[in-house]
Amino acid sequence: MENVTTVNEFLLLSLTSVQELKPVFFVMFLIIYLINLVGNGAILMIVILEPKLHSPMYFFLGNLSCLDICYSSVTLPKVLMNLLSTRRAISFLGCITQLHFFHFLGSTEATLLALMAFDRFVAICNPLRYTVIMNPQLCVLLAAVTWFISFFNGLTHSVMTARLDFCHSLKINHFFCDVKPLLELACGNTELNQWILSIVTGSVSMGAFFLILLSYFYIIGFLVLKNRSCRILHKALSTCASHFMVVCLFYGPVGFTYIRPASATSMSEDQTVAIIYSAVTPVLNPLIYTLRNKEVMLALKKIFGRKLFKNCH
Repeated sequence: MENVTTVNEFLLLSLTSVQELKPVFFVMFLIIYLINLVGNGAILMIVILEPKLHSPMYFFLGNLSCLDICYSSVTLPKVLMNLLSTRRAISFLGCITQLHFFHFLGSTEATLLALMAFDRFVAICNPLRYTVIMNPQLCVLLAAVTWFISFFNGLTHSVMTARLDFCHSLKINHFFCDVKPLLELACGNTELNQWILSIVTGSVSMGAFFLILLSYFYIIGFLVLKNRSCRILHKALSTCASHFMVVCLFYGPVGFTYIRPASATSMSEDQTVAIIYSAVTPVLNPLIYTLRNKEVMLALKKIFGRKLFKNCH
């Protein structure tokens, strides 16, 4: 019988064991976090303030920006604190809460990207009925259902993990609390947890990814068969390019981490990949959408230009 430990807290792994590199990592991740807050906050603000952006596409983009702020805030503040601290402890409740919100917001983003692909499909393949199909009531309902279902997806992982007994070392082999590194510390049979992680997370992420691919398949098929003009094809696909880049940035690392089987040797790779989808991707999303979207750029210049003009007078 393994000796079960009553857990009050866990110890998180640092991003680096080299003491001299910790200030460098702190500054680097602080800059990334601040850019994320400012970039996504600016997009959220212009989507709310600019009447021309009150459309389904920008409604979902505003949701994505809000999501990216929350998503990185789940892990980065604790990472920054641990880079300055010699004791990288996190309470049991704090760990389970972090795990819950990480999976809740992650599955929300996966589903939200599918909704954005569906929005582009309706806009391109059925433009005359676009405003009727993608009416404000439906958009709000779809977004609300996405957040609601994803909350219970995160709750499934957090409740099942919290019920485990821990008898090994309480040092988590990761820089934040996630299911896979916590399962390594658990006593007894964790097959059910592994099954839930693979099936539930795989179903949500891969199901959403399949809907995204299906939407793009229909968009390309529609444009090739109905509109043989290369100019129209290029124009339509350019409106989807930003979304497709964000999809690749999100699903690449997530698929690498959660779809393949868990193993002890994969944890160091998972940590590197986790930095991409928890810190880097939320920063790149606003840059991709602003740099490739003329309407967003014009709205930014209009709102911030107006504020700068007021400040000068």
